[in-house]
Amino acid sequence: MYGWIIGGLAGLDLGIKSLIEKQDADTFPRELIAARGMIQLHKNHNHGFPFGFLREKPELVKAIPLMVISAMAGALGAFMTEKGRTLEKLGLSIALGGAVSNLYDRLVRGYVVDYFSIEWKRLKKVVFNLGDMFVFLGSAVFIISQAVGSLKVMGEKKNI
Repeated sequence: MYGWIIGGLAGLDLGIKSLIEKQDADTFPRELIAARGMIQLHKNHNHGFPFGFLREKPELVKAIPLMVISAMAGALGAFMTEKGRTLEKLGLSIALGGAVSNLYDRLVRGYVVDYFSIEWKRLKKVVFNLGDMFVFLGSAVFIISQAVGSLKVMGEKKNI
C-alpha cells in the first residue's frame, strides 16, 4: 500500500509539472480559476534548493536529495518490519512521494518545476509544487507521530 502512495503522489505531481511545462511561459502567472483568487499558477524552474539555494552547485543539488531519499526509504523499510506504526509509515510514504517527484525533476530536467503560489500574506512570494507540499505534510505527520509516541513512552515510564 505504501508503495502505491509514493508512486501515486509522485505521479500526480509529475503529471501536473508536465502539463505546466507544455504551456507557453508568457501565459504565466495567472489565476487558478476554481481557487477564487487564492492560488496563482506559475512556470518557474528552480535549479537549486528552495529560493535557489546552492543553484551554483548542481551536483550537490542532485546528490543531497538522493541521500535523503535513500535514508527515508531505509527508515520506511525498517518500519515495515514492525507491526503498527501506521502514521510513521504513512508520513514517510507521503514525504517520499513528493521527494521522488522533485528528485526526478532534478535528475531528468536539471531543475524542479514549481507551479503555484498561495495568495496570502508572505506566501505570495513563494512558488512551489505539490511535491513540496507532500514533503512538508509527510514530515509533519511523521514528526507528530514520533512526538506522540515519545510522550506515551514517557507516561508509561512515569507510571512504573
